[in-house]
Amino acid sequence: MKNGLIRDGAIIILSILVAVILAKTGALESLITSTRELRLIGSFIAGILFVSVFTVAPATVALGEIAQSNSVFVVAILGGLGALAGDWIIFRFIKDKVSEDLTGLLKLAKPGKLTTLGKTKGLRWLIPLIGALIIASPLPDEIGIAMLGLSKMKNSVFILLSFILNSAGILVIGLVAKAV
Repeated sequence: MKNGLIRDGAIIILSILVAVILAKTGALESLITSTRELRLIGSFIAGILFVSVFTVAPATVALGEIAQSNSVFVVAILGGLGALAGDWIIFRFIKDKVSEDLTGLLKLAKPGKLTTLGKTKGLRWLIPLIGALIIASPLPDEIGIAMLGLSKMKNSVFILLSFILNSAGILVIGLVAKAV
């Protein structure tokens, strides 16, 4: 478990460093700007970037701009597919590795309100529901995905939820961008 926590921490720190470097060098902005001209590819790539705390802001702007001059529904579907790809990578990491490590940590902790809350039958649905709402919103998906991963959700259900929720969120962004 200790090696898993160290590995997970190192991966998270590395991803943060890469995201900061991309943001500081302008490489992320250049990528999004260059793909805007290729509307279909731009929607997909912006969708991938729509799921991360480090790239959600420029991706939201890009999706709004792409939607202003294209079909909002096409942008929502392609952006939703891109977001699904991004979410899937995060979900596989969280479901397989991080949830095992967190479960191990919770077993070491003294039984308290947090561990008891997760075992309460009436509240077991609350964690995945809040996770799904976070994924549907323009908020970064990592926390919502972690909640779904900890709920031991089946892969097929996650894929369907991620696509539908992200597409709906991108559709709302596109509709607002067209209205403004």
